[in-house]
Order: sequence, then structure tokens, then C-alpha cells
Amino acid sequence: MGIVSQEPILELQALMDSVDEPLNRTFQNVHQGFRAETLVRFLKAREWNVAKAHKMLVECLHWRVQNNIDKILAKAIVPTELYRAVRDSQLIGMSGYSREGLPVFAIGVGLSTLDKASVHYYVQSHIQINEYRDRVILPSASNKHGRPITTCIKVLDMTGLKLSALSQIKLMTIISTIDDLNYPEKTNTYYVVNAPYIFSACWKVVKPLLQERTRKKIQVLPGCGRDELLKIMDFKSLPHFCRKEGSGSSRHSENENCYSLDHPFHQQLYNYIKQQSLITELAQPIKQGSFHVDLPEPAAEGTEIAKSLESELQKIDKGNGLSKSISSIKIDDD
Repeated sequence: MGIVSQEPILELQALMDSVDEPLNRTFQNVHQGFRAETLVRFLKAREWNVAKAHKMLVECLHWRVQNNIDKILAKAIVPTELYRAVRDSQLIGMSGYSREGLPVFAIGVGLSTLDKASVHYYVQSHIQINEYRDRVILPSASNKHGRPITTCIKVLDMTGLKLSALSQIKLMTIISTIDDLNYPEKTNTYYVVNAPYIFSACWKVVKPLLQERTRKKIQVLPGCGRDELLKIMDFKSLPHFCRKEGSGSSRHSENENCYSLDHPFHQQLYNYIKQQSLITELAQPIKQGSFHVDLPEPAAEGTEIAKSLESELQKIDKGNGLSKSISSIKIDDD
């Protein structure tokens, strides 16, 4: 956790000692025994202002209770074909661990289409991966290394990033807002790889709008990032799109492709959720339907970033009609 001032941590801890059930119960699922590290995350997210961090954390706990987040890992997306469609269009997976024991998550920003299911399924899937990371993967890594491991590394693959990304901004902003408000400071470093020209143009616009602590976490690597990433992880933990120059997001091997439902990470995650659903529902049939979560209003910073991205993409597009797509996006129910 590094050298940090204990005074704000103790102040926030005293405030959290007074929360009632069921907030205290869901707080257990948030901190997983690493209470001080969790308090530090929320303090960092609010620039070490104890009152603001307390408000943020309590609002997060209310969100969890109101949306039944503690049980989301027992709500499988069924049938399997639907979940496979989500996985094929919301490209995210875990490729391994850094040498320091941090989980390495890969995200296919450029090739994610987010168009095979309703918004609620994508939000459900994203939160499930967050919760599985926080409740299963990170505690296991902490036990293995004998010290708290409460953050991860994310490798963002920009292969295939096109102007059509404009149509995904609204959903991406919703997911980003959920993370900012309820899973703050969970990512140690973001590594951007396979970045095309359009990313450079967007990054130029977005970078000044980010808070300094966020900017410091983002590293744009040359090419597929292989050489730089090998400094912090073994080859076997490299995401498949980083394994050789020019590999892009090759899908020749499903066992190597950490996005795929056939990858061990997704097989373990999906089997875990199905097992939890049987325990929770007492072997009742699993019903099809998304797990609805209240979709947050984007924070001012997120709204400004989305508008700036839209404006920049419109400039590049030079009026070929894509600019209209963002206004036509609907939050469809299933």
C-alpha cells in the first residue's frame, strides 16, 4: 500500500464503523478482509478528502444493496449461446499475472462491437467480471503471495479502432461511470497497444481532460507492446495480441485468445457463476433475462470526455453520417 498518512484512514474507518446493516454486510464483500486498502482507494478517488470519500463509499454501498450486487455472481447469462455472443462482442479477458502478482486483464477496445445484446447484458457481464476479480481472483492472489493484492493491470488493444466507435461512446461511458463510482482505483496501470492514428487524435483531446492521477496510470506503448510488457510479466501472461509484432488480435487459437469463452479464464468464471446460481436458487431452473442494474448518469468529467470524443470523431469523419449515431442509441430492455 506504500507510505500513506494514517490519519485520514483512521478517520474514514471510524465513520464506516457506524454504518448499519445491510451496508456493513455488503462492505464485507467490497473489502474482502483488506479494509485499510479499500479505504485508501476511496480516499485516493476523492483526493484524500475524508468527508467526500465517506460520501462516495456510502453511496457505493447503497448502490450495491439497491441493485443486489452481492448476488450478481449467481445470475448467469443464459443460454450459453447468448453469453458467447456477449463475449464475442465485448472483448475482455484475463491473460495471466504480472511478476508482482497483479492480474493482467486484456480489453479489445477497437474490435468490441457491443451490438449482440441489450445494454443491460453488457453491464451485467462487466460487473460480474469486476466482482469475480475482487471476490475470487484478488483474494486468491493475495493468499498466494502473502500480501494484499487489490489492484490489476489492464492492456487496452486498439486494433481495429474505427470511426464507428462513435456508436459505442454512450455504453462505454455508462460502464466507465459504474467503475469510477463503485470500483475506484482498482487498476494500477493501463497499457495502450496497437494504437492507430484515430487513437492518437482522440488521445490528444482526452488527455487534458483526465485527472492527473489517471493520466499517470496510462502508458501508450509502441506497436503491440511486447518488449515493454515483458519487463513486468512473463511471455505466457502476455495477451495474445501482444505476443509478436504484427499479430494484431489474431484468433487462431482459442486457448490463447483470452477474450474467447473457450479460454480457461472465461470457462472458470462461467462455471463459477452457474454453480453459485444453483446454490442460490436451490436448483430452480435458471431463467433467461438480464440482471438489471440502475444505469448511472455520467459524471461531469465523463460527459465532457464523451462530448469531446464525439466532436473529434465528427471532425475526422467529415460529415459522412456517423455523427448521428450517438443520438440514436437506446437503452433497450431484453
